[in-house]
Amino acid sequence: MKEALEKGAYEVIETLHKNGFEGYLVGGCVRDQLLNRPVKDYDIATSARPEQVERMFARTIPTGIQHGTVTVVIQGQPYEVTTFRKEDAYENYRRPAEVEYIDSLYEDLRRRDFTMNAMALDRERKLIDPFHGESDMKQGILRCVGNPDERLQEDALRMLRCIRFASEYALEVEAATWDALCRLAPLLQHIAMERVRMELERMLSGSSPNRAIDLLAASGILRYSKIPLLLASLGSLKEPADLSKLKGPLRRWAYVYLRLGASADQTEEELRSLTFSKQQIDEVRHIVGAAVYVGEGLSQHPSEPIEKVAAMVWKLAAIRHGKPAMEALHDILSMNLQVLLALGGSDESAAYCMRSGMQWLEEMPVDKVASLQLNGGELIAAIGQPAGPWVAQTLQHLVKQAALGQVANDKSALLDEAAQYAANNKESDNRGHT
Repeated sequence: MKEALEKGAYEVIETLHKNGFEGYLVGGCVRDQLLNRPVKDYDIATSARPEQVERMFARTIPTGIQHGTVTVVIQGQPYEVTTFRKEDAYENYRRPAEVEYIDSLYEDLRRRDFTMNAMALDRERKLIDPFHGESDMKQGILRCVGNPDERLQEDALRMLRCIRFASEYALEVEAATWDALCRLAPLLQHIAMERVRMELERMLSGSSPNRAIDLLAASGILRYSKIPLLLASLGSLKEPADLSKLKGPLRRWAYVYLRLGASADQTEEELRSLTFSKQQIDEVRHIVGAAVYVGEGLSQHPSEPIEKVAAMVWKLAAIRHGKPAMEALHDILSMNLQVLLALGGSDESAAYCMRSGMQWLEEMPVDKVASLQLNGGELIAAIGQPAGPWVAQTLQHLVKQAALGQVANDKSALLDEAAQYAANNKESDNRGHT
């Protein structure tokens, strides 16, 4: 696959040359090849104008033609082909007001953000590196091309990209670049929350999420987002556990919010501000909610045996938030018990949940209404009452009782328990009216 992808890129370059134009691999593909990292896509810079590129290839897509970019499709693979350009003044610290096409690769590379992204490979695979990006990478340095104040003011999102690249590639940010980032951090207020979220997602899902957190905290940049964020207080996370050990990026997000002391509601509100999808928000919210539920449940029964209380609270949390959330919480506890300790659990109870949590989930015969051997229609017919809120309340009661082993998940046993539950509720109602 890699060879076919690279072959297609050089096929594009050869076609450009045969038609009298220059063509080079540029940007991330060059950087990652030099670092022996997987290349996800190949970008090409050319002296040809967009309309000339469109005439040269059988299948093209005008994906960014206003900025000089045409996507060329070779054997089903897309390649972004962009005309050499320089950019005038930027608008709102994000986009160039105008793009001017030029005939100089050097000038095209000079407008780029960091030296490691300002390299090119020609058709003979010869490196063109006017700003010493390869040397910077070998020395472990991340440096802006030219004046860092200019580069970061042109596009304020580059500040977050700087932190992401430094963490993902294990680089030290060059002093002048870091000073400019910290000074210009207030410019983040001009960046859309969706763009902020995309960079933060890449940081937390990358190979060095802890380094990203450290750099975000040291720069203080998230204090200046368009919408106030709890994440702005990342500096309060003292020696967080190794997030890379968690099995998925959303578990990492849940862990961060738990360590920041956020509730499920606060977590949901912030993730919505960051434009996460509903599915992502629900997953993280349930993990945080499950941890809070377990922590509070453990703290409410200090005198009862831990074995009994922990198993009960854990299973009830699984009913409320779902087994996937409990599996995620177990993963988090296996990494750091402090999550439950901060919510009210003791050292002993947190450790007990970590040791036995997965076993308790496996023991549960049911964890939701759909798993019961009794449905709403059968319940209504047996109790002899019109449908109403009592049906859902009774079924939820049966789920809890069956999950805790108080009643068998058998239609007859469930109906007996439902009848007793209805009778108890009726007695309570009668007492309330006297």
